[in-house]
Amino acid sequence: MKVLSSLKSAKGRHLKCKVVRRKGRIYVINKSNPRFKARQG
Repeated sequence: MKVLSSLKSAKGRHLKCKVVRRKGRIYVINKSNPRFKARQG
């Protein structure tokens, strides 16, 4: 998982990337390819 200051680029890396908020942090998750995980904060 990458920790990024901005998730805009991480969201566009794959078609199935989703941005979700959990426990005050923002995550990019991808069920089909978990390689694209990222978080902010």
